[in-house]
Amino acid sequence: MIHATALVDPGAQLAAGVQVGAYAVIGPDVVIGENTSIGPHAVVSGPTWLGRDNRVSAFCAVGGAPQDKKYGGEPTRLEIGDRNVIREYCSINRGTTQDRGVTRLGSDNWIMAYVHIAHDCQVGNHTVLANGASLAGHVRVEDHACLGGFALVHQFCRIGAHSFSAMGSAILKDVPPYVMVSGNPAQPRGLNGEGLRRRGTGREPMSLLRQAYRIIYRQGLTLEQALKGLAVLAEQSQEVRGLLAFLKESQRGIVR
Repeated sequence: MIHATALVDPGAQLAAGVQVGAYAVIGPDVVIGENTSIGPHAVVSGPTWLGRDNRVSAFCAVGGAPQDKKYGGEPTRLEIGDRNVIREYCSINRGTTQDRGVTRLGSDNWIMAYVHIAHDCQVGNHTVLANGASLAGHVRVEDHACLGGFALVHQFCRIGAHSFSAMGSAILKDVPPYVMVSGNPAQPRGLNGEGLRRRGTGREPMSLLRQAYRIIYRQGLTLEQALKGLAVLAEQSQEVRGLLAFLKESQRGIVR
C-alpha cells in the first residue's frame, strides 16, 4: 500500500490499510490511522496524528512548522480526527507555545483545494471550507460552519456553529452561530435558514432563531440590550441559549 517512490521515516507509525502515493513524504513522529490515504507528492510532517479513513490529496503539506516568527522549534503538534477529505494543495500547520501548542481538525470535515489552516486553529466537525479559504492563527471554527471560496478569517476570530460565510468574505470579528455574512469587511446578511433546514431544524426552533436575529440586528439595540432580550428567548430554546453564550464569550466583538 506504500508506493515504491514514497519516503516513509522509520519513526512513523502507519496502521493497517494506509495508502501512501507516489513521491509522498511521511516524516518522523507521524501517526496515521487505519484506511487513511496520503496522495502523491503530499508531505506529512510531525509531530502529527491522523485518525482513520482520512483522504489527504496530492501536493498537500500537513503538519508543517507554524508560520510564526516567534516559533523557535518548540515541540508542538497537529491532531486530525476521522473521515476528513483534504483536497489538493492544502496546508495545515502545527501549533505554537503561545497558545495550546496544538492545531486541531475534528472529524467529517470537507476541506477543499488550496485551503490554509494556520497554527493553533481549532476546527470542529462537519465543517466545509471551500477552495482557497484561509484561517489565520488561533482561529476557532465550530461544528457545521461553512466558509465560502477565498473567505479570509483574521487571527483569533471565532466562527460560530451552523454559520455561513460567503465567498470572498473578509472576517475581522466573530461570526455568531446560525448567521450568514458576506463582504469586506463581512457584514450580517440574515439567518442561515437553508443550512438549518438541511440539517433538520424544526419550525419552532427556526422561528425563535429568527426572533433572536431581529433582536441582535434589526431593532437598533446595543449589544448589552440585545443580550437581555435574548435571555428571555433562551428560556424557550436550546439554540438561542447557545447563541447567547457565544455572544457573552466573544473577545473580538461580533460581526454587526
